[in-house]
This record gives sequence, structure tokens and C-alpha cells, in this order.
Amino acid sequence: MSFRTSRPARSWIIPLVLIVLGLAVMWVPAHSFWSDVLFQVTGEETLPAQIRGGLEWLGNLTRPRPRTADLVPVAHAGVNPFGVNTFLEQEVEPEKRERAVRMIAEAGFHWIRQEFPWEDIEIHGKGDFEDRRHEPYRSAWDKYDDIVRLAEQYHLEIIARLSNPPAWSRARGDEVGSFAPPDNLEDYGDFVEAVVRRYQGRIHYYQIWNEPNIYPEWGEQPVSPEEYTELLRIGYTRIKKVCPECVVLSGALAQTIPLGPRDLNDFIFLKRMYEAGARDYFDVLAIQGYGLWSGPTDRRMRPRVLNFSRPLYLREIMVHYGDAAKAIWITEMNWNAAPPELPDKPFGFVTPEQQARYAVLAYRRAQREWPWLGVVNFWFFKRATDTEVNQPMYYFRMVEPDFTPLPVYHALKEYIHSDEVRVLYRGVHQEDHWAIAYEGPWETRTDPTAELGGYRYADRPQSSLTFSFEGTDLWLKAGPGVSGTFSCTLDGKPAEPVSFAGGQKVRLFHSVFPGRHTVSIRAVPGPIAVDSLMVERSSWLQVGGFWAVAGLIAGATLWTMVRRRRWYERRRAR
Repeated sequence: MSFRTSRPARSWIIPLVLIVLGLAVMWVPAHSFWSDVLFQVTGEETLPAQIRGGLEWLGNLTRPRPRTADLVPVAHAGVNPFGVNTFLEQEVEPEKRERAVRMIAEAGFHWIRQEFPWEDIEIHGKGDFEDRRHEPYRSAWDKYDDIVRLAEQYHLEIIARLSNPPAWSRARGDEVGSFAPPDNLEDYGDFVEAVVRRYQGRIHYYQIWNEPNIYPEWGEQPVSPEEYTELLRIGYTRIKKVCPECVVLSGALAQTIPLGPRDLNDFIFLKRMYEAGARDYFDVLAIQGYGLWSGPTDRRMRPRVLNFSRPLYLREIMVHYGDAAKAIWITEMNWNAAPPELPDKPFGFVTPEQQARYAVLAYRRAQREWPWLGVVNFWFFKRATDTEVNQPMYYFRMVEPDFTPLPVYHALKEYIHSDEVRVLYRGVHQEDHWAIAYEGPWETRTDPTAELGGYRYADRPQSSLTFSFEGTDLWLKAGPGVSGTFSCTLDGKPAEPVSFAGGQKVRLFHSVFPGRHTVSIRAVPGPIAVDSLMVERSSWLQVGGFWAVAGLIAGATLWTMVRRRRWYERRRAR
């Protein structure tokens, strides 16, 4: 039996073939363009992976987007975002320790995340801070005193990670795992308090543990969000007892899918932490932010996929539990540049050149898209020796053990020193944001009715603030109880007066098209009170324009189909 295609159906074959051929012809010269477009949504480099990833990304349209509350005030988000992990305690020679710190400062980093291992400070027994492992005996604090001194000398801030209990803190010693928590959690609290008292006024940021949701960081036992929350409570309480203004980070949650017992999904672990009362015992949520098998532009949103978009889901959990005013800090971020001949690649694989490019893109995305995210700490600066050269972890380094910098060091140094980084992007930014430059006399005032409890005030003509922002709208929220008029200069144009009332939001700029602008505000005639600055990025091109264009295309397509069908009907009638 033969099958005969009707004339109207057959008439679509030729146009369809022409369209496919046309797209194929267009793809060749435009391959670079489309490859870049697909990379921006998939983080994939090869064409097959980009096509597969593009189809998976389209699946985002069928799922609700994570609710991340981007336009709310967030504490500890407007800090300098550039940090790096260090192992300075492993450098035997003090000269090498200083050389490492100097290179970090020269690259433009502001933070070092440095472990203060409990087992290396309170070594031989409770209350014993003498190191008797080698002669001559010495204070176990000496090495860490030097690290703190070097950080101050080179104007770096320390995020002190407090973890790794000594064997004596457990009746079974290291049999239960060298990272297992102590039998008596108050012993840990005593150690935390000892560190904070010693460095009071010098270290202001402390992290309680590391990766409590995966093996082996909780020892040879099932992980427990509830037990970790109790340890977090003790650490937080001891820190605040000595230093109420210090900032406490939770233990960094590792990205993982399993549901236990030794590895527990980071989403579930965080939810159970909140249900156990953890909200009252940390100031910043710490997470790990490895890109693993795709680049930092991977925007595929699937809970069972480990990619650089994962912080969005964790942020949604914080919002759900009423914790939107807290920031997320990424304590470890990088891509693994292991050599091709290394057989084991559990962290994915990129070239050193890709690693350099991805690290810059990761910082750029975090700054531009996630206003609730503060510090991103690169993992890691260097190891003291090359004894781990056969292990994949070794290839996260930024600098070789002999201090030879790799491409990622140069790339990040160039990026950190560029004009691109000191910019306010979409979000609500507090008056102490690191990208705002103040001149002249300013007063910091506390007020419970202000956003996050404070604002900045000035009443002298020489008092000013200058900043750059990128978006379509800029709003200034005035501090409570203060009214007046200030002058505002945009992109060097003549200053214009702006009047405000206490607690009022005043729009300083609006445009249909997003762009980058520089603003200078002066207390003339004054006074002026700055509570926050809000940047929005929206335009008809992004919202209404998209649907207008889509509607025009759909309408034109439908009109063409109707016209062609009528033409065929008239032709058949003849």
C-alpha cells in the first residue's frame, strides 16, 4: 500500500528543509557566538555538552525559581569579597610564611582563611599549650602569633577556622576518626574561648568546624545536624562571651547528594540545623562552592546536580526559615587543574588556563548576581611541599611550593585590581559597603529603627561619598529622624539638590537601559544620613520587551500559517 502526502502537508517540507539548511549555514560563521551563548547558561565548553546542557537549562522554565529575597538588607554581605585559603601553619621557615602573605596581599586579597587546629595548639592535654613534640620546647602559640602579626602587617583579615580536635579529647582517641568531635563538647568551648581571648581585638571572624555534613569531618560515625548544632551553640556562645562584636561563621556545608549516614545532603542538613535551633548561633552561613564538572556560568537548576548555582537553593532555605538578613560566605571555591595523566579525578578536570578564567568568572557572577553573598575564598594558595603531587587535591593550588605563580594567580591579581570590582550591583547595600568611598568627617550612628541597626551621618560641606553602580535604578534610603538636602552629581554632570526626610527612600537615578554610572553625594547644604543604597536592574528589554518580541514572532508565525492555508484552500478549490 502506498502513502501519498497531501499537497498542503507536502508543501511544508521544502520550507522546513530550507530553514534547517539555513540554520546549519548560519551556525558555521556564528559558531563562536552561539558557543558563547550556550556557555553562559550551561558552563560547558564542548558542543555536545552545550547542546545537552542547553536542553537541561530549558527545563528551568518548568520549575519554580528559588526564592532568594535579593532586595532585602543583608548583614556582612557588603564586605570585600576576595579571600584565599592558606596553610601557613605548615610552613616550617618563617621567611616562607611571610613571602606567602606578601604575595597574597600583592594580588589584592583581603582575607585569609587560616585553620587554627585544636590538635596543634592544645597538644598534649587539657590546658597544656606547650609544644613538646620536638626540642627545644616552645609555646604552641608562637606560630599562630606570627601568622596574626603577618596578617596585620600586610593589612589582611583572618577567618580563623577552629577544628581538628586532639586525640586526648576522646576516650577512644583517633580510633573514632581524627576529625571526630570531642567526648565533652565543653572542652571544645574552652579551646575556642582561649583562642578568642588571646587574639581579642585582632581576629574578628571565627568559623566553627568544617564540613560537618560529610565524612570524615565528623569522624567514624553518622553525621548529625543536631549534634553539630549543639557544638555550634557552644562555640558561638563562648565567642560572644569574650567578643560580642566578633562574627561567627557556621561550619562550611559540603556539596553532596547522599542521604546518609556518613554523608548527608547539604539541603537536608541545613534544614535540620534550623529545626534544631541553629538560627540563633551563627552570623554567616558558610558553604563550599566548587564548580566541579562545569564552569561558573552553569545555570541549570536541579537539586541533584552539583554546580556553581547550588548556593541559590541554600539561600532559599534561609529565606524559608526567616533568616534572609544573614549572608552566605563561600569558604572554598575553585576548579581542579590536575594533569591529564593523573588517573583519579574525583573533582572534575580543567586546564590551568580554564581554571584561571573560571575563577574570575566565579567572582564576577557572585558580585553581579548574588547580593546576599559576601566573601568567596579561593581554595587554596599553596602547599608547603610537593609530597601530595600524586593526589588530586594538590591541583587546586594557586602557587607552587617554590612560589612559582600559576595562571590563576595572575588572572585574579589583574581582576582584583581592575575597576570592575568596586561597583554596586543589583541589591540593597548598607552604608558601610566596601565599594563606597567616604571623604571628610562622618559619624556612625546606631538606631534600632535603621536597617540592620545603624547609618552614617554628616553635616559638613566637605563630607562626601562616591561610588559606581550598574543598573537602571538607584535609590538612597535616609537614616531615621534626619531630614535635609544634599547635592548629587551623576557621571560628572552639574550637581543637583535632593531633599529627603528621615527613613525616606529617594530615587537618584532611573533609565530604561542598564548601564554603569558614577555618583558623588555631598552634604551641601546638609545634613545627610545614609542608611542604604538600593540598585535595581530592570528594563523593557529584559521584561516587557522580551514578551513583546516573543508575541510579535508568535503572531507573525500564526498570521503566516493562516494566510498560507487560505492560499492552499483557494488553489485546491480551483
